[in-house]
Amino acid sequence: MKKNILNRIRNKELIVGVVGLGYVGLPLAVEKAKAGFRTVGFDVQNEKVDMVNHAQNYINDVIDNELEEVVNSGMLKATNEFDFIRNMDFIAICVPTPLDAHQQPDISYVKSAAELVASYLKKESIVVLESTTYPGTTEELLKNILEEKSGLKCGRDFYLGYSPERVDPGNIIYHTKNTPKVVSGIGEDATEVIAEMYRAVIDGEVHVVSSPSVAEMEKILENTYRNINIGLVNELTILCNRMGISIWEVIDAAKTKPYGFQAFYPGPGLGGHCIPLDPYYLSWRAREYGFHVSMIESSMMINDKMPEYCVERIEKILNREKKTLNGSNLLVLGVAYKQNINDYRESPALHIIDILEKYQANVEYYDPWVDEYIFKGERKCSLSELNPEKIASFDLVIITTAHSDFDYTMIQKNAKMIFDTRNAMKGITIRNNIELL
Repeated sequence: MKKNILNRIRNKELIVGVVGLGYVGLPLAVEKAKAGFRTVGFDVQNEKVDMVNHAQNYINDVIDNELEEVVNSGMLKATNEFDFIRNMDFIAICVPTPLDAHQQPDISYVKSAAELVASYLKKESIVVLESTTYPGTTEELLKNILEEKSGLKCGRDFYLGYSPERVDPGNIIYHTKNTPKVVSGIGEDATEVIAEMYRAVIDGEVHVVSSPSVAEMEKILENTYRNINIGLVNELTILCNRMGISIWEVIDAAKTKPYGFQAFYPGPGLGGHCIPLDPYYLSWRAREYGFHVSMIESSMMINDKMPEYCVERIEKILNREKKTLNGSNLLVLGVAYKQNINDYRESPALHIIDILEKYQANVEYYDPWVDEYIFKGERKCSLSELNPEKIASFDLVIITTAHSDFDYTMIQKNAKMIFDTRNAMKGITIRNNIELL
């Protein structure tokens, strides 16, 4: 089986299926198709399927003309008919892995995808999970579902592995094509075949590890590392504010050290699909082994409380101006979770707005990247534009996302007061109406 599959990879004869056409799945599907593999994207959302088939891009990290090229050439198509999986030779599962209402891992999407794949899985197929999850998911959950529902045997009839997604929305240097890839398989043959498949698609290094559990833990380490360091600097931010010290100046001084220090920056909280969520997966899994990841859990609590801390700071700023939070007119600049992208998943700005409105503040937002968003079932729309008169009408302007296309000079000149949680106004010389996080 291995020899035949390797030959088919080298000859670009494998047909690729990508389950889930979101921030991970669509870029991967485009790269597979660009590499010469006929690719089919599967998604339950009809809107995404239609957009892909009409070469309409909805992911910033996908280049419009590259999507058009692979769709128009017939190398990529999308469908919501999962019975086509029976024709797939290589299947990548790229579905969401959120948290449930109790901050527990919600792997229902992985289970559903695995059951659909298993229903149509054929011999000599390769299945790779790319969704971020807890160590043991591939070998304990996915393998069992695929074997039980398909009647096939992993390692004998099909290959199974894990390769964690590495997607950094808005990164202008690293993307799916050139980012190093960690790969793993259940068994040496599976690992060799999966590694060869990714080498045929990406330019970055393909780094092989000994088991899916190692690869799953590696992915969580990446994001937990960032979570802990951001938690550290957020906690120091709160302390520095009480001490009358600028954390931003402290970090600028510390990063002059050419070794042993990497700069992390404070903010109103963590956003995106990975960094705020992945430590919860590890913490949940650790408890099954009677182990508490105390340092990780502490950083999670600090980062989760940052929106509330920002509201406390907003209230103090208004109090100094003899205003109350109740009834104040506030403008939030940016609801995307990071600059220059349209992704607002887990954005701390949404939580800040929600808390402010609970205190009866009148809140509007402006984000040129996010025209509207839905949070807790409620839809909100961005202001259509910013002008000096509009800015001057607010009691306080709150910068929660440092988009590069904001006119910060104009904002500073016309705002009564500014609370800058991102140090976006660093280049402004006159700062008497600006307060930093």
